[in-house]
Order: sequence, then structure tokens, then C-alpha cells
Amino acid sequence: MSERTIPPPVSSHGEDFAEVVVVRHGETSANALCIIQGQMDIELNEAGRQQAVMVARRLAKEAKPVAVYSSDLKRAAETAQTIATACNVSNLVLSPALRERHMGDLHGLKFDDAVRSKPDAYKAFSSEDRSQEIPGGGESLDQLSERYVSYLNTIAGKYKGERVIVVSHGASIEELCRHADPTSSVRRRIPNTSICVFNISGTTGHWILERFGDVAHLNEDDFP
Repeated sequence: MSERTIPPPVSSHGEDFAEVVVVRHGETSANALCIIQGQMDIELNEAGRQQAVMVARRLAKEAKPVAVYSSDLKRAAETAQTIATACNVSNLVLSPALRERHMGDLHGLKFDDAVRSKPDAYKAFSSEDRSQEIPGGGESLDQLSERYVSYLNTIAGKYKGERVIVVSHGASIEELCRHADPTSSVRRRIPNTSICVFNISGTTGHWILERFGDVAHLNEDDFP
């Protein structure tokens, strides 16, 4: 009787690491208008739905994920559902722990307008102090990072040696990249449906940033 073949770990760093593929949600009307969304619950626009199909088509051709996790905000959840369907994954988890940074008094404002109408909130948002919370119940960068890193470490511990897809948000993904590689400069280089790949040790919590801001799937001829 032949021995059962154990498949190699998805991560090139070994069986202790989960490969966590983090995808930013597709475009919304607020993205197109440069409106600060934060935790506002805005759905995808038509371009965003097309982007979601494109990234899902790409991911379906790669190693199959064991699960898809997502923010429970509509723009992320719809993107995640499109990906889960294309990848034939039934394990789809929507979590408020994966929501975008809470932007406090800046919610719903354009950045240019926020400078004038909510100067204190904008100043807090622009501060180099990572412990600075945004007035109106907004999170500091440290709070955002702690919330996200903790959640993804839990995912990595659960899925060692396997691939998991996480659908997230721009500011949150910037924080993940900074955590994995404090020297990286990814600010504002996380387009809609871009892919970032992290290898995360399920034992030590060590993070490796493999790539970020990958939108090769949007360069195909059939995307407008």
C-alpha cells in the first residue's frame, strides 16, 4: 500500500507560515469622488464590480485558498463573495474586526473640504503621532494596526501551511505593510483590488511582505 502524499506548504517559507493574500475592495462612488469612507457602508460601483470579477478570475487560477475572510462592510463583502465564488470556496467569514479605520469626524468629507471644515480632525489624521486618535470616535494608527495584526495572526495560526484570502481596505492594508516591513513606503500605492501577499508564521507571529499593490489583473484587454 502506497503512502499518502502530503502536499507541500503553500508558503515558500515552510509549513509554519500561512500565505495570506490581502485584497483591497473594488471601487465605490466615494473612491471615485475622493470622499473619506472609513467605516461608512458604501457598496461597489459598476467599475468596482468589474474589478472584483477581474481579481477573482486571477485568484481562481492560483493556489486554492482554504478560506476567504473579509470586512463586513458592503464594498469588501461583495468583493469577497465574488472571489469566494470564483475560487469555489464555501468558507467565507465576514468580520467587523476587518473594517476600515474609523475616521471619526472625517467620515463623508472630501479631503480638501476636511482641511477647512474639520481642521482638528484633519490635523489628527495627518499627525506623525501614531497614538493620535481622530476626534469623533476615530482610531489612531496604533489602534488600527493592533486590531488588524491581531486578527491576521489568529488566521495564520489556524491555517499554517495554507493559503487564505483577506479582503480589506486601503488604510488598513497600508498598516499591514508597515507592520511587515517598517522600511517600506506603500502609502497611497494600494489601488482598488490590488493584491498584497504576506507570509505569516502561525507560531512566532513573524511577518514577511512578499509583494504589494499588484494590479496586473486590471491590465487585461477586457477591462475598460
